[in-house]
Amino acid sequence: MQKYQMYINGAFTDPVSGQWFETDNPYTAKPWALIPRGGAEDVERAVTAASRAFSEGEWSKLKPSQRGHLMRRLGDLIARDAVRLAAVEVRDNGKLMVEMLGQLRYIPQWYYYYGGLADKIEGSVIPIDKPDVFNYTRYEPLGVVAAITAWNSPLFLATFKIAPALAAGNTVVLKPSEYASASALELAPLFAEAGFPPGVFNVVTGFGPEVGEPLVSHPGVAKIAFTGSEAGGQHVYEVAARGLKRVTLELGGKSPNIIFDDAKLDDAVKGAVSGIFAATGQTCIAGSRLLVQRKLHDELVERLVGLARTARMGDPADPATQVGPVTTRPQFEKVLNYIEVAKREGGKCVLGGGPAKRPECGSGWFVEPTIFTAVSNEMRIAQEEVFGPVLAVIPFEDEEGAARIANQTKYGLAAGVWTQSIRRAIRMAELLQAGTVWINTYRAFSYMSPFGGYKRSGLGRENGIEAMGEYMQVKSVWINLSTEVPNPFVMR
Repeated sequence: MQKYQMYINGAFTDPVSGQWFETDNPYTAKPWALIPRGGAEDVERAVTAASRAFSEGEWSKLKPSQRGHLMRRLGDLIARDAVRLAAVEVRDNGKLMVEMLGQLRYIPQWYYYYGGLADKIEGSVIPIDKPDVFNYTRYEPLGVVAAITAWNSPLFLATFKIAPALAAGNTVVLKPSEYASASALELAPLFAEAGFPPGVFNVVTGFGPEVGEPLVSHPGVAKIAFTGSEAGGQHVYEVAARGLKRVTLELGGKSPNIIFDDAKLDDAVKGAVSGIFAATGQTCIAGSRLLVQRKLHDELVERLVGLARTARMGDPADPATQVGPVTTRPQFEKVLNYIEVAKREGGKCVLGGGPAKRPECGSGWFVEPTIFTAVSNEMRIAQEEVFGPVLAVIPFEDEEGAARIANQTKYGLAAGVWTQSIRRAIRMAELLQAGTVWINTYRAFSYMSPFGGYKRSGLGRENGIEAMGEYMQVKSVWINLSTEVPNPFVMR
C-alpha cells in the first residue's frame, strides 16, 4: 500500500506519533493506502509554520498582484494533473470518475478567479462628518486559516476555502476528512511547484479529536472554515467560540426539490434523479425531499421509478457507471438503517430499499437507489439528513403548501423549483428559506456565485466576491489634519 506523509512548512514529514492508519477503497471495501495519524504536536508544527509565513516570511512581503500570479500558476498545475488527482479521489471516496474529473477540471477556475481578485481588494475614503479629519479603511487578512473538509468532494470543498483565503493574504492549515485524505496530500506539492513560500499551505491528517480539536482551539488560528455534518459544525462552533474565532460553516441539508403541475415532466424527472441519485446522494445539497403537486403525483412517480431503475451501478472508475458506492462503511450502515426506519414509520418503498446485490457491485458498499412514497413531512426520513441514495416523495396542493412543507425543517441549504411560470418561479424563490434556489435545474455551482445555508445549514458564504469578506478584517484609519489638538477632555 502507498504510504503518505503530512505536508508542513513546504516539505513532507512523518507524524510525530510515528503512526499511520488505513484508508479504504469503497468499491473493493479494502484498504489501499496508509495515512499519517497526526496529533497535537503536528498541529503545533503546522500552525507555527503558517504563522511564521504570515507574519515574517516571504509571503507576508508579497504584493497582492504577486499572490494572484502564484494562484494562477497553481491553477495551471491543477489543470495539468486533473486526471491524476481525480483518480486518487475515486479510489479514496468511491465517487464517479466522470464527476471527480469534472470537478478537478473546474477547480482551476477558483484559483484564476480569486487570483484576479487578490489585487482588487480596495478600501474607501470616507467623507467623514468631522472637521479637519481624513478617514479611510483598509482590508487586511486575518492570519492563519484552519480549513476542515468532508469526504464527499475533498478537493472541491477544500478549494472553496483555500482560494479566497490565499487571495486575501492568509495562510492555511488544511485538515481533510480521515476518510478521504489522499488527494489533499497529492495536491500539496503543487503549491511549492507553483512558487508558494514554505508554510503558506500545510496539510495535517488524522482524526477529529486528535487533529481537528487542537487545530480549532489553537490560539494561533484566527479563522475556521468547516464543511461537514451539523453535529460536527456545532462542536467546531462551540470550541471556536472559546477563542472568539471567526467561523464559516457549511453543514447539512434536507433540500426540497419542488415539481409543479406545469413543469416539463421529462426535465423535472431528470432533475429529481440528479438531485438525489447523482453522487450516490452523498452531497449536502441532495434534493432528498421531492415535493410533487398532488394531481401530478402518480404519473411523476411512475416516470421517476422507470428512469431510476435504469441507473447503472458498478466500478466508479468506469465512465458508464452512474451510481457508485457509499464512501464509508459507517455511512453505508447508516443509510440502510434509515431505510428500515422509513419502512417502520409507514413509508411505501416503490424502488430499491436495501443493499445492492448486483454482480457489478462486487464487495463494495452499494445501496440500491431507493424511493419512498406515502411520506409525511414529520417522518424522520423527511426531516433528517440521510446522505445516501434515498428519496422521500411528498405531495402538496398549491404554492403556499409547497413553501410551508419545504420550510418546515431545521435546514435551509438549497431548493429546486420546476415550473414554466416565471411569476411562480420568482414567488417561490422569495418564499423558500434556502441559501440557493435552482429553477428548472439542480446541482449547479460556480466560483462566481455565493454558496451557503440558512438556519442550521451553516454560517457565512463561500464562493463569489462575498467569500472574500469571510477572510478579511476592516481597519479604519483616522488622520488629524488640524494645526492644533482640540480639547483633550472632549470626544471629537
